[in-house]
Amino acid sequence: LLLLYYYYPSYLLYFVYVREKPNIVLMMVDDLGIGDLGCYGNNTISTPYIDRLAQMGVRLTQHLAAAPLCTPSRAAFLTGRYPVRSGMVGLGRVGAYIFSASSGGLPSNEVTFAKLAQGQGYNTALIGKWHLGLNCERAGDHCHHPANHGFDLFYGTPMTHLRDCIAGHGSVFAQVWPYVRYVVAASFWTAVLCFACLPTPFGGWRVGLGLLLIGAAAAGLYLVFDHLIGALNCVLMRDQQVVEKPYVSEDLTARMTWEAVDFMERNSGKPFLLFLSFLQVHTALFATPTLRESGPHGIYGDAVREVDWAVGFVVDTLERLNLRGNTLVYLTSDQGAHLEEVSDQGEVHHGSNGVYKAGKSTNWEGGIRVPGILSLPGLLPRGRVVDQPTSHMDLLPTLTALMGAPLPHDRQLDGHDLMPLLLGRATRSSHEFLFHYCNAHLNAVRWHPPNSDAAWKAFYFTPVFTPPGGESCTDTLVCLCHAPYVTHHDPPLLYDLSRDPSEATPLTPTTEPRFAVVMAAMAAAVERHLASLEPADNQMALGHVLWKPWLQVGERVNGDMSG
Repeated sequence: LLLLYYYYPSYLLYFVYVREKPNIVLMMVDDLGIGDLGCYGNNTISTPYIDRLAQMGVRLTQHLAAAPLCTPSRAAFLTGRYPVRSGMVGLGRVGAYIFSASSGGLPSNEVTFAKLAQGQGYNTALIGKWHLGLNCERAGDHCHHPANHGFDLFYGTPMTHLRDCIAGHGSVFAQVWPYVRYVVAASFWTAVLCFACLPTPFGGWRVGLGLLLIGAAAAGLYLVFDHLIGALNCVLMRDQQVVEKPYVSEDLTARMTWEAVDFMERNSGKPFLLFLSFLQVHTALFATPTLRESGPHGIYGDAVREVDWAVGFVVDTLERLNLRGNTLVYLTSDQGAHLEEVSDQGEVHHGSNGVYKAGKSTNWEGGIRVPGILSLPGLLPRGRVVDQPTSHMDLLPTLTALMGAPLPHDRQLDGHDLMPLLLGRATRSSHEFLFHYCNAHLNAVRWHPPNSDAAWKAFYFTPVFTPPGGESCTDTLVCLCHAPYVTHHDPPLLYDLSRDPSEATPLTPTTEPRFAVVMAAMAAAVERHLASLEPADNQMALGHVLWKPWLQVGERVNGDMSG
């Protein structure tokens, strides 16, 4: 027992205090900024229930998403691995799935914390956003469905929430229209040239007519697609069936919250794992009418407050069912706030990343530093703050330890058990190095050296902000990862986050005597990391992200089928 206590104090304490497998409730908000919550310094949006959760548990101040976009971030969260290991990273412009009828998705051989929970007798549920693929070869094969990744119940959306899901909020594909216009214009004027200049034996009129038809087809296809995209992408599923197409978003958070409550009530006598994955606060923004108010942040503030209400309702349900003392509750965001989101009327539709630079789609701190709150009464201390680097990838090994499940040993895991840090048995993070990817490209490296308070971070390239001098990429709606949208740095840009958390002033060999030593240590770490990567079928290659009509999600069944 003494040896067990010395090497695994968190496990021993858990079984001494609790003596049974804990229930697990994981809540992830979409695009929530770390500066949006009261417990992280916000004083303009009321989040009393989330703030209370932080007071009842441990708050992480350097909690990091493993990627700054939805799809790769969620893949890493579920598997405890960098998304590059599972092929869930973009190779070009697209870094997240934008069609429900794409063939890419989380590979079936990946081990998720839900699969591990099932192996320990847990009932599991995913309620809300999935965004990790659906079909492979035909509509309905559901090869990437949550059921194939360990979830007994799925009630939610296979895709993300988009502007196209609510009429009048614009389209995520609006930037495609200029390119269609170019195709139409080029086809028209080339056709005119063919009619005017090419002699009849060369078939000038036939070429011209063909080009006109190509231009007309391109315009027509885009207009039809733009009109139908809401019905194609914005679907609500219960397990394998579509129950709403397109879904009504206005009361969707309330419906999903009630679904979560129903799941907890039905499984109150056995261990369960619930992953409540909010569609809010991704655009298009929405909120239940009864929660709307004319606050300083408009509908964005209303959406945050609705998420806060849902968190409070879930925690209160655990209390009512006498499950709170044996339930780990965790809250986070998949990445930072999306700073490019401004409505056509100029209304700000994004949150705050606090003092941290930039936002979603970048590896500046504003894009990857996210809320991290964990509460397990009777085991985790109340009101503790951990100011050490932690990652979304840490959830899988942490949950594995609490559930008593064996870690998968046939693959490289990148997360670490958080319990020693949460309990105060360890004072330093197990993450000496962390690697930050922009799609498939290694973008930055973080180093927290032993016996040092420094938090070094080096960028190999950075996004070109538009307009210049800002912290967002307004022209492209998200920051991209390839030329001409990035600036490469040699030597890399170096920051010490312990002294400059806002990444305002890069260090140089002149201003930082340890510059060469830090760069050498990071270069060696990168070499080791790259050597650990094994080939994986890229799930974000062009052929896997394109819209494929034969994979389109099926028709809805009669009735909502909701509980």
